[in-house]
Amino acid sequence: MSDAEAEPRRALVIMAHPDDIEFTCGGTVAQLSDDGWHVTFCLVTSGDKGTKDPALGPADLGALREAEQEAAASELGIHRCIFLRVPDGHVEDGSEFRGQIVQVLRDVRPELMITWDGYRGFNHRDHRTVGIAALDAVFPLSRNANSYAHQVAAGSQPVSVNTVLLAGSNEPNYFVDVSAQLDRRIDALLRHASQVQAANRDEMVERMRNRAAQAARAGRLPWTEGFRRLTFGNISQPRRAEALKAEAKARRKAENKEQAHSNG
Repeated sequence: MSDAEAEPRRALVIMAHPDDIEFTCGGTVAQLSDDGWHVTFCLVTSGDKGTKDPALGPADLGALREAEQEAAASELGIHRCIFLRVPDGHVEDGSEFRGQIVQVLRDVRPELMITWDGYRGFNHRDHRTVGIAALDAVFPLSRNANSYAHQVAAGSQPVSVNTVLLAGSNEPNYFVDVSAQLDRRIDALLRHASQVQAANRDEMVERMRNRAAQAARAGRLPWTEGFRRLTFGNISQPRRAEALKAEAKARRKAENKEQAHSNG
């Protein structure tokens, strides 16, 4: 086997705040890790404003939330977190910021990127800004040698990321079955103790069961994470993290049939 063949596939998750990943795509990244992917987290801010404790200043809060993110990443099988440390609530979509993301893309060299859907309507300003800037960085900036040419001159080669999954989309077209990853996702969420309001693990489990039941009643897929999937150029489908909508529907149909049979 050649070195190229032995090298793991790489994915990069770019989000605005610690805990964004665990709430939107924790099961997906855990599955990618289990499948042998090398997954890197990039947090644009350290969440240094998100507290109701007036005695906890930005520096201390940011350090706390970075530590929580590192612990959550470990639960999901992720070994590297990058913190850009942009002030929480003050992410600006300018050339300098896009250049930071381009540099991360060229350093990590992923074939898959996951980020916020910046076009989904009203939500946190940082979420919108990060999603739009990350998408611009993927196409065309990071693949163009004349974009941020000083990075190329310093040894960072252009990179083409051909698959993007947008989290939090109002129009998901790609679904990942994360039913096998629920325990790990819950454990990762609970690591964000400064943010998660659940009193204990049992309460978090109950919340997730209720959300899954609501999704089923609304005709959506329970125990899945949904994304808007974009592709650029030649692509290679992620193993096991493929669109599982048909499979999930078939499972639900079989469960409904079994239930109807038992009721009859």
